[in-house]
Amino acid sequence: MKIDWIAKLQHLLQTLAFCLAVASFQFAFTPDRLYAPTVVYSILIGSIIWAVVDLGRHLVPSAAETGWPKGMGGVVLVAGGIVAGYFFGNKLGDAICQAFGLFGPRGPAHTDADVRSGMLITLLAGIAGSYWFYSRNRSGYLERQVGEVQRHAKEARLKLLETQLEPHMLFNTLANLRALIGVDAARAQQMLDHMIAYLRATLDASRSTTHPLQTEFDRLRDYLELMAIRMGPRLAYTLELPVGLEGAPVPALLLQPLVENSIKHGLEPKVQGGRVTVRAQREAQDLVLEVQDTGIGDARAAHAGPGFGLVQVRERLAALYGERARMDFVLSPEGARTRITLPLA
Repeated sequence: MKIDWIAKLQHLLQTLAFCLAVASFQFAFTPDRLYAPTVVYSILIGSIIWAVVDLGRHLVPSAAETGWPKGMGGVVLVAGGIVAGYFFGNKLGDAICQAFGLFGPRGPAHTDADVRSGMLITLLAGIAGSYWFYSRNRSGYLERQVGEVQRHAKEARLKLLETQLEPHMLFNTLANLRALIGVDAARAQQMLDHMIAYLRATLDASRSTTHPLQTEFDRLRDYLELMAIRMGPRLAYTLELPVGLEGAPVPALLLQPLVENSIKHGLEPKVQGGRVTVRAQREAQDLVLEVQDTGIGDARAAHAGPGFGLVQVRERLAALYGERARMDFVLSPEGARTRITLPLA
């Protein structure tokens, strides 16, 4: 087992603070005794117990959930640490206090009452400190397990949303392709080629939750070419991806449902069609993505709800980024605009 020495240093500092508290508590009930020797004994005894228990547990098989020996192994380790701490701590304490004259003119005086109280304090403090560290380790393990479960649940939810989006787009495109085959076989062939390219890119992207923004724009271009074949001159589009943002990570298949929503609810109901503009830009530490159309705008509210794509994208953003991401959808007489703000990791 690899030892985290930073964590060990933190444990040692916590032990020293606990020893000072025990010494102060002991002095408060026996004010006739000198404070300095009490602190020295407390720190030495506590430090030795910590060293035996916290370092010694890495020398024996330990439970994964606590990092402590299982069963009686843990009890024996703590008991050994308490015995070693009391015996060696007192020996070292006597030597240090005598060397620095901390006992004063009286010299060391260990009465039977001192020995009994010292043993009791060492036993109680050793058990309390060991249990506290044991509880901290177990709580940390449980927190990591909960975090792992939440991460897997979030990934599963994202995959579910993606599997809902893919058939939605695929069925719409196949329906359009079927209608086109009977009236224009050449355009149907072009549409099929773009569809194959789109599905190949989609399959590659399905292996990860996120991909570079350039890949998202490439997939989006294939989709818009599919729609342009079906709608002809009624559909125009612009893709704006500034230099430097190509590698920014974004959720796979994030923008296509928004563009599909613009075409279906904004441009198709409009006789002369219109334009869809997709742009990316950096604002401070955020990535801003916009999908804007020149469709029927305010009139969409009269015959269309929020749209499948908008709902699914909003849910995916909430699952992946929580409150760090924001999506705004605005209708106006000139069309509609969807604005997504993501943190640039």
